[in-house]
Amino acid sequence: MKIGIIGLPQSGKKTLFQTLTGSPLREQSGPAKAVPGNAEILDPRFEQLVAMYQPLKAVRARVELMLLPRIEAENISKGDIFQDIADVDGLCHVVRAFNDDAIYHAAGSVDPLRDVATVNAELIIHDQIFVEKRIERLTAGLKKIKDDKQQQELELMQRMQTHLEAELPLRLLPLSDEEEPLVRSYPLITRKEMILVFNLGENELGQSRLQEEVADLCRRDRMAAMVVSAQVESEIALLESEEERREFLADLGISEAALGTLTRLCLEALGLISFFTVGKDEVRQWLVRRHSPAPVAAGVIHSDLQRGFIRAELMRCDELLACGSEAELKKAGKISLQGKEYIVEDGDILNIRFKV
Repeated sequence: MKIGIIGLPQSGKKTLFQTLTGSPLREQSGPAKAVPGNAEILDPRFEQLVAMYQPLKAVRARVELMLLPRIEAENISKGDIFQDIADVDGLCHVVRAFNDDAIYHAAGSVDPLRDVATVNAELIIHDQIFVEKRIERLTAGLKKIKDDKQQQELELMQRMQTHLEAELPLRLLPLSDEEEPLVRSYPLITRKEMILVFNLGENELGQSRLQEEVADLCRRDRMAAMVVSAQVESEIALLESEEERREFLADLGISEAALGTLTRLCLEALGLISFFTVGKDEVRQWLVRRHSPAPVAAGVIHSDLQRGFIRAELMRCDELLACGSEAELKKAGKISLQGKEYIVEDGDILNIRFKV
């Protein structure tokens, strides 16, 4: 599961990507290409579990990221960027919202809402072109041979065309169980979930104006939005200890590094939740699709656990942390056994019992 990071030139997406992944970028002399990376999920529950168990090994979950070529005339005309975008599962659009006379803006001025509209329009146009071409092919094919499946797809494509002409992303268009497989493999970009990340200057942190201004658009187009200062986050990442990071954030009047918020929004966009396995040997965070039954979560750990699943011993993270230990949690009668039908919830702690 991958999140693609996109943005206009000089938006700060490279700085944000480097901070998230901890990987410095090399200057590319050839054509712009997508750059892969991984970001750790920052979850305060994980740190609390590690503090409780003091394990020999602690492993965070990670989300796969792709830094995509910048959205500008040359890359758009070649079309390669849209293929890169089609290969990811969700999008994170980094939007410049900081003023710095030393850093140019391609449009001549800083206007975050204009830039959001510009990028969204490009993505909608891409999908319109694809849908129009597909309608032409299906119409031509149906003139030669009548085919129920192609007729169904044609009607769906016509609905999509009308939807896109209203300047609405396809993620807002509901599809039936029969329609979903018809377009699953198509490079329809606006079907992907979108996160807007407004990149502010340090002196603008704490302001809510931008998020208020974009709130109606986010509700209409089903987008998440947050603010971050990529430069400040990169400085926080250079600090050696967690204590230094907390002090730095406190000085800025911030309760949590924005990267924690961003990684959680990425999980939501991908439809993923966290569950944990705990013990003195290891505390580990795992990711599984929302609404997954217990055997599927077991399979994330190891395929043998899913194949031989018997039951799962369940603790809830918030209850364990509130009780302070497994012994106290057991006294409170809050450890349970769950079977194959149990749907895993965010924050579950699972101990899988299995036999192969």
